[in-house]
Amino acid sequence: MKYTKEHITIFTIMLTEVLGFSLILPYLPFFAQELGASPFVVGLILTTFSLFQFISAPIMGKLSDHYGRRPLLFFSQLSTFISFIILGFANSLWMIFLSRIVDGMLGSNFTIAQAYLSDISTKKERSRVFAISGVAFGFGFLVGPAIGGFLSIYSYSVPAFIAAVFSFLTMFMTLFFLPETIKRKKRIKINIKIFSFDEINKYFSKPKLSPKLWQFFSFILSHVIWVSSLALYAERQLNFTARDMGFILTYVGLISITIRGSLLGRLIDFFGEQKLQCMGIIFMIIGLFTAAFINRGWMFYIVTTFFASGSGLLRILLVGDISRKAHKREQGAVLGVTNSLGSLAQIAGPFIGGFIINNFIPGMLPLVAAIVMVLGCVLMIREYKQPI
Repeated sequence: MKYTKEHITIFTIMLTEVLGFSLILPYLPFFAQELGASPFVVGLILTTFSLFQFISAPIMGKLSDHYGRRPLLFFSQLSTFISFIILGFANSLWMIFLSRIVDGMLGSNFTIAQAYLSDISTKKERSRVFAISGVAFGFGFLVGPAIGGFLSIYSYSVPAFIAAVFSFLTMFMTLFFLPETIKRKKRIKINIKIFSFDEINKYFSKPKLSPKLWQFFSFILSHVIWVSSLALYAERQLNFTARDMGFILTYVGLISITIRGSLLGRLIDFFGEQKLQCMGIIFMIIGLFTAAFINRGWMFYIVTTFFASGSGLLRILLVGDISRKAHKREQGAVLGVTNSLGSLAQIAGPFIGGFIINNFIPGMLPLVAAIVMVLGCVLMIREYKQPI
């Protein structure tokens, strides 16, 4: 397919947004600790962002269906810009919390950008077009953490202000390079369900879907418990700095791009998806269990290789499997439930990770994450043994 200037503009907007976020990722836990936060409070800061994002994403998406993509996209970018400015000037914990609340509450940039891509693409083109967001995310995480970790040596404010510059650029591009794709409706009736327990229960009661939904939830929860407190673990276990974490996160981005960008198709052809899922689970569990016992920085790169390779395989394969096991008329609903489970895990994960680091030795963090992954697999196996 031929990409238009709108596709290129949205890609650039997504890329700059990811760069902005990934710039602050390596140093934010260290910055919060410098201002007096305990590991548990650091977890709460990350949970706060996820919680407000969970609430706001469906609302912002629905509003963009009625008021148009451009104004809501601009508004969400403005929110992210303001949050980075607050973070740059932060000199107390409440300002860090405020920064994360402001960004999470209105900064649903990716949600609206993906809706825009849907507007300008045919159904046949959707899969290829949505790959734009994956490429932007992967490339942004390849570059951003290294830059943010390096700049944090000079000041924690510098990466935040540079992230604000990136957000300002996306606002400029939205205003001057994106035409509107939605005709504003005169009568607006908005009925938004942020979370539906009925939908969750409906699909968890289906024998074909339930095992995969359990596995997906355990995967995301395990992933978030580990990654959200990774910097605090590495600081205590290996004496890592924000700069070291920047390099580690860049390495994770490189593995992710390599697997998803060039290897996944060939691996599926050679092994098949079922075997690849098992390999992904095994790699993650090996990486997590091993992380509990290492005491050298170079060992962490080996651990990260196993974990990042496993998670790079697993998420895509699990979502694809869930989609195949659902009826074609229920695709949107099932994927919506999947996203809701992911959001719940992203809210709970930092809270659990911060609690563990705050009250136990650092090595307990990867052990708990590994146990969550193992429990998910056990539940999956038990479900498969039940008669359909």
